Amino acid sequence: MNGDPKIRNNPNGGSGIVKFLILGPLEMETSDGRQVAPRALKLRSLLAYFCVHRGEVVSTARLTEALWSGAPPRTALTALHVYVSKLRKYLNSLGLDGSAMITTQPPGYRFNLSGHDLDLWQFESLLARAEELRSLDCDGKASAVLNSAISLWRGRAIADLRAIPTFDSLGQFLDERRTFAHMQRFEIELELGNHKAIISEIYSLIAERPTWESLYEYLMVALYRSGRTVEALAAYGQIRKILVQELGVEPGPRVQYLHQAVLSHDPSLNLNRESGLLRLVP
Repeated sequence: MNGDPKIRNNPNGGSGIVKFLILGPLEMETSDGRQVAPRALKLRSLLAYFCVHRGEVVSTARLTEALWSGAPPRTALTALHVYVSKLRKYLNSLGLDGSAMITTQPPGYRFNLSGHDLDLWQFESLLARAEELRSLDCDGKASAVLNSAISLWRGRAIADLRAIPTFDSLGQFLDERRTFAHMQRFEIELELGNHKAIISEIYSLIAERPTWESLYEYLMVALYRSGRTVEALAAYGQIRKILVQELGVEPGPRVQYLHQAVLSHDPSLNLNRESGLLRLVP
């Protein structure tokens, strides 16, 4: 976590490092453990957008589009300036320097998190660390790091703002990053022979993303290696039924290959150090 001992104290209790949280409902965690957030929807939306785009110069046009979903009032630009001012004051109330954190920089504003933390920042750093560990063949450590990354999530990203189109799109993009982390971990755990331990986790993720064929690939292999061949075949039947009935398409070649491999008890499905799913399925 990044820190800055020079951050000034607030006599009302806010001081030191603040952690901004968007991997779930928008919140801010103060150094004394309080969970806080602006009450006003526009201020929460503005703060969330700044967090996602921290360090970037975000134009007033983009902010206007995000806050008013493509239908801004004639006074939108003036209103935006007012909301930025109010958000700065809110940050000041927590003992932060709102003017230093939200700087005016044409054609808009920049959100500076120097000295503070952001859960998305941590998440992406952990994903990069896991990739580095995998390149060093430290798969067990990589899986543990991925698990730490996943544990940062408290539900759907910016869940309290998903009724707003822009934030629903941003949230879906971030949610896919979490799914990616899960899938990387599934791959490692299959290589390590921990297929039984990940089955319930895969089922939980499928409940969220029932049309993601890749998840069924991991599930079928994990079930087969756990001696649950019938359930592995049922998983194929489930994804095929969903795709045919809802989308009018057959499963892709990878899932079909696994289905045939399970039916024939193909030796390639058996566990060995080189039989990770990405290498197993053509």
